Amino acid sequence: MQYAKPKTVAEAARLLKDEAGVTRILAGGTDVLVQMKAGMVEPALVVDIKGLPGIREIVAEAGGYRIGACVAGAELGEHAGLKALWPGVVEGAELIGSTQVQGRCTQAGNLCNASPAADSVPALVAAGAVARVIGPDGVRDVAVSDVPVGPGKTSLKKGEFIASIFVPARPDRASDAYLRFIPRTEMDIAVASAAVSLELDGVGMVTAARVALGAVAPTVRLVEAAGAALVGTRLDEAALDALSAACSAACAPIDDKRGTIEFRTHIAGVLAKRAARIAYTRAGGQA
Repeated sequence: MQYAKPKTVAEAARLLKDEAGVTRILAGGTDVLVQMKAGMVEPALVVDIKGLPGIREIVAEAGGYRIGACVAGAELGEHAGLKALWPGVVEGAELIGSTQVQGRCTQAGNLCNASPAADSVPALVAAGAVARVIGPDGVRDVAVSDVPVGPGKTSLKKGEFIASIFVPARPDRASDAYLRFIPRTEMDIAVASAAVSLELDGVGMVTAARVALGAVAPTVRLVEAAGAALVGTRLDEAALDALSAACSAACAPIDDKRGTIEFRTHIAGVLAKRAARIAYTRAGGQA
């Protein structure tokens, strides 16, 4: 196995493209090092991107924030501006692993691991976040929702890697929330999860809404019908019931020892209702 620590994004992309064997990116390492130790993957080349310019920074941009691919989960929680603008995005990232893991794990790594149960991804999808992808052919921006294409698989091409994730600006009366269900009290994988992002007008009417579900399909799923159910309402019970029904209808989960199809389908709607109420209150609505 070869290890490389490039100094530029162009060098990193070239190394990844030129290697004929299996390659892996080292950002936080909380997934890839565990997989290597377990023998799940034997890369011919590991490219450490932590030395690339800006890769460990959170930078204000166009009213939102650009989050470098090597920013750790703990750093997100310490960033007052990001936490105020997108609290749900931060709380999703803060649910990954233990305190020790939080010092290393990254949103970009969680996204590229492509687990349907990834905690940081549903809130990013609900936020309309965009990943900046670097590759041999240059730079392209990809919606976070379009990065995972199946369990453990992404849409990234040979030589490409994520350099940053951008979360956009939003109106004053807007917020989000993320919730998950796990069998234990902490450090577990979501059986189902939901993220809701809302925008309100001056009288508390929902003017825009995005709802994303995790762990109930092969990838995190944006449920447009669920968001549409909330628009034009003040989050009354009828709207919340319609939200829940749309979420359950969008589910395509599996049966396993951690949860049945029936349970995951039901609890996804319950979590979405609860997350919507939290987001609505955070945005200044009177629940």
